[in-house]
Amino acid sequence: MDNLNSLSDKEAVDLFVKKTQELEAEIGKSIIGQKNIIREILIGIFCKAHCLLVGVPGLAKTLMVNTIAETLGLDFNRIQFTPDLMPSDITGSEILDEQKKFKFIPGPLFTNILLADEINRTPPKTQSALLESMGEYSVTYGGKKYQLEKPFFVLATQNPIEQEGTYPLPEAQLDRFMFNIWVDYPSLQEEFDIIKSTTGSKKTQLNKVLNKESILFFQSLIRKIPISDNVLEYAVKLSVKTRPNSDIAPEVIKKYVSWGCGPRASQYLVLGAKCHAAINGKYAPDIEDVKAIAFPVLRHRLVINYKAEADGYTIEKIVEEIL
Repeated sequence: MDNLNSLSDKEAVDLFVKKTQELEAEIGKSIIGQKNIIREILIGIFCKAHCLLVGVPGLAKTLMVNTIAETLGLDFNRIQFTPDLMPSDITGSEILDEQKKFKFIPGPLFTNILLADEINRTPPKTQSALLESMGEYSVTYGGKKYQLEKPFFVLATQNPIEQEGTYPLPEAQLDRFMFNIWVDYPSLQEEFDIIKSTTGSKKTQLNKVLNKESILFFQSLIRKIPISDNVLEYAVKLSVKTRPNSDIAPEVIKKYVSWGCGPRASQYLVLGAKCHAAINGKYAPDIEDVKAIAFPVLRHRLVINYKAEADGYTIEKIVEEIL
């Protein structure tokens, strides 16, 4: 992976395709199935963004994040969110050293990949401790700002909010996540393969495919990928259409949606389309690339009203209609 900066943009995209294929193959040694989920997480990482994984316990969400961190060659920390977790348990705190001076001790937030496990099992005050780090890659404590090392990602897992002992995430924090990824149960064959591989004595040996420098290089490459005005317009209009007070909002939005997506959704639709195109060997995204990542970008940014629930309209159905 030496001399990455000497590559042309076309050569860099070709290398990116090769490396993501290697990554997916390596991750596949430990994670059976879930290929779309792994790809969406990788898109989030190469877009320099954060992902929220939603699903019931026991679907290997934690193992997935751990495996991805290992194959990317990144430092990894896990925080188990509980009702009694305090903000300082995440960010770090000050202690009095031998010289009677206060010294900041960094918390688990100071890493490359942070797994915020069961993030909605802790109250909003503690959830909001992540807001600054997710948006500005820094932590402020005692009036001083501490920069986080890049690359930095938050990969959070969330139990379905109908479960006992969960707190809904504030909209401001939900908006910081590029993708809301739904982790579903495996198929019968996948579950058979999972049980076969996890109940024996065989240990999986994972190889490191990338390092910090190459990840930062590919992140800047995604930003450089050109996008035509018609694809850009499609992405922006898709986001604007979700706002009930917009002139171009369809009837289904005006009737069933209380709040639509903000400009961050448009940004992520464009960035996600660029990365989706590059992963598939294309040098510029088209409208199909925007559609391919629309569901995980939009689903957590729409707030539906009681009429939608009464008429059996889910967020997925509404997004499907506006696409």
